Amino acid sequence: MIELESVPELVDPVMVAAFEGWNDAGDAASTAVGHLDREWKGEVFAALDAEDYYDFQVNRPTVWLDGNTRKITWPTTRLSVVRVGGEKPRDLVLVRGIEPSMRWRSFCNEILGFAHELGVEMVVILGALLGDTPHTRPVPVSGVTSDADLARTMDLEETRYEGPTGIVGVLQEACTHAGVPAVSLWAAVPHYVSQPPNPKATLALLNRLEDLIGLRIPLGELPEDARAWQLGVDQLASEDSEVAEYVQTLEEARDTAELPEASGEAIAREFERYLRRRDGGPGQGPGGHATETGDVSYLRDPSSGRTRPPKPPRPETGRGKAADDKGAKGSDEASGSDGEEGSGGRPEEDGEG
Repeated sequence: MIELESVPELVDPVMVAAFEGWNDAGDAASTAVGHLDREWKGEVFAALDAEDYYDFQVNRPTVWLDGNTRKITWPTTRLSVVRVGGEKPRDLVLVRGIEPSMRWRSFCNEILGFAHELGVEMVVILGALLGDTPHTRPVPVSGVTSDADLARTMDLEETRYEGPTGIVGVLQEACTHAGVPAVSLWAAVPHYVSQPPNPKATLALLNRLEDLIGLRIPLGELPEDARAWQLGVDQLASEDSEVAEYVQTLEEARDTAELPEASGEAIAREFERYLRRRDGGPGQGPGGHATETGDVSYLRDPSSGRTRPPKPPRPETGRGKAADDKGAKGSDEASGSDGEEGSGGRPEEDGEG
């Protein structure tokens, strides 16, 4: 039974989730959700029981000193809520944690239970994968869904992936079976510079999320951090002739493959984003403030827990090349294909994210 007495009624809430680990190359996805939480001063209202989902020999707790008192922080997944003001307000429920070690179906049930109680209208899961993409070009971000109707209405790819999956894929399918619209956004991180952080990939995820949910997201220092990151990688690449030659090869392949898009849809999207930011953007005023039919194995009984009253109708208004494979295994699912290279992805025979 889930009690959320401290959380006010939310307005058109969207749940945004990211998990550290296999689906989080360069920590790009988890950093994006952390940025939202920090910029909008989200307040945690729930944390999942670490004993139920984590192997502490894999994800170890940490000990720290609070004055003279020793305390332990346990690995877990936390949920926070932010309320974004403006002409068209839309609240966010942020889910940030570590990919669980066990009981994934129960884990997804808990997340869906919160989504049901809070009236979440859509779940967006962020992920990042390692790919054959040059650091000098815009970060490719793929939007995928298992819902054919959602794919058509929101200009997303309908995933056709088959193979091993991570918690991002499992949670997306759990949402689909429970009748909750769900989208995954995947950023491709250069596999030859996979060490976190990667502010450029984080920035790309937030820009795509902004387009998807119609909120202007405050970016803070991220654009400057992304430029500094690219300059740093430029310098490192210039010091190694083999790396520089390899990057040039990736640039040529990318430019050849995406030339038609670069001259059309991509430019139009960037121009629309510029206009939104210049005019103040939809869904946010000067600032936001924080506030306190499917597979039955995934579906939480709606009768359990406290049922919220129906919402009133919304008024109409005008690391190196041999890096950890956690991200490389995400390329096929993010591209929505089976063994084919997607948008900047690096195909692997058994890969998925």
